[in-house]
Amino acid sequence: MSINQNIKPISTKINERGNLEIGGCDITEIANKYSTPLYIMDEQTLRGIAREYKKAFSRLENVNMMFASKALMVSAIAKILSEEGFGFDVVSGGELYTVKNANVNMKNITFNGNNKTTDELNMALDYGVGRISVDNFLELALLNEIAKSKNITQKILLRITPGIECHTHEYIQTGHLDSKFGFDLTQIDEAIELISDEYKNLELTGLHAHIGSQIFETQVYYDEIGVILKEIKRIKDKFGIELYEINAGGGLGVTYTTDDCPPSVETVANVIIDSIEKHCEKYNLKKPVLYIEPGRSIVATAGVTLYTIGSSKQVPNGRKYIAVDGGMADNPRPSMYGAKYFAQIANYKEENIPEKVTVAGRFCESGDILIKDIELNNPQEGDLLCVFNTGAYGYSMSSNYNCVLKPAMVLVNSSQSDIIVERQTYEQLVQNDVIPDRI
Repeated sequence: MSINQNIKPISTKINERGNLEIGGCDITEIANKYSTPLYIMDEQTLRGIAREYKKAFSRLENVNMMFASKALMVSAIAKILSEEGFGFDVVSGGELYTVKNANVNMKNITFNGNNKTTDELNMALDYGVGRISVDNFLELALLNEIAKSKNITQKILLRITPGIECHTHEYIQTGHLDSKFGFDLTQIDEAIELISDEYKNLELTGLHAHIGSQIFETQVYYDEIGVILKEIKRIKDKFGIELYEINAGGGLGVTYTTDDCPPSVETVANVIIDSIEKHCEKYNLKKPVLYIEPGRSIVATAGVTLYTIGSSKQVPNGRKYIAVDGGMADNPRPSMYGAKYFAQIANYKEENIPEKVTVAGRFCESGDILIKDIELNNPQEGDLLCVFNTGAYGYSMSSNYNCVLKPAMVLVNSSQSDIIVERQTYEQLVQNDVIPDRI
């Protein structure tokens, strides 16, 4: 079974004390040491899925693994993935700065995004990033101007919308035609003409497409590669230019609940490689350098969020709510687009007394519900609740709503735990607040 098909980190077990254990660490001891809410990342799972990806694509001669940093970008995670041979797809100056802080080779960076600022593009060129995925005509002109001012020729990809729609939530579909991302296929010729005739400080190396996120289908990957290579063939015939790089994005789904059935990493890799081989033969093209950008499927399963249960409420003839000490500020996905999760009580219970409850957060919104109608073992005040598969888009989308402090993050492995993100303090919460002298 591929790691993305697991709900829990691969090191998860119940120890001899009856407590949940991850990375050889007793979760009750972790809670006592670091408090809750708490993000926990299992290093064994993280390195395991990274190695799965490398192995799955190993029969391709030229392939580059690029972690989609928006899923989770902290320095320790960047360092681990860099050690595992990954580059990084970044989408902001903050992500650029973080990977630089982790001493990542900046030639292994692709800078992506639909509205990069002038400051961010300057930063990217000053850092020496390997590729910039250009999203639109304004960016083409701006990037060339900046590169010219620095006497740099910057390698770029053109991001395209391939017109492929996968069956995920509309907010995480990015490859269909009605999308804010990328050049429409009808705009590519104009972009290439501008690069060839006017933008002499840009070197076009290939095309970039991304079809969405939390994808369970495989045919969409086959079709995406076909669209990209067909376009490369057309460009070769019309302009005499054979682009030699393709970036197929990422998007492979993970198992949040038992209802989810994502394909394995190996299955998706085989589909992509088969499509490259067949379409290159069909169009008489050299096999391109392939870039793959998994994000969620790299970090989701490795991460859990630990909460302490507080108050409860039994609605007459209705649901029973249990409240935890976190919620939509540390994981906004359930309230944003109905994301579902699995959880269990982490501390020992003498008896197994299943009870259906709805897990509510502590924030002042009726929509602050983490999990609806889940069976937990006799949840009581003071119990620890472990929510699985939160490694992606929990911390990275977290906020200070209600002025609640952001949780710490801990890395566990071989019975050792280490802080990789300190818990925010009240002093840090207000450190950028300024009261003008006039008031």
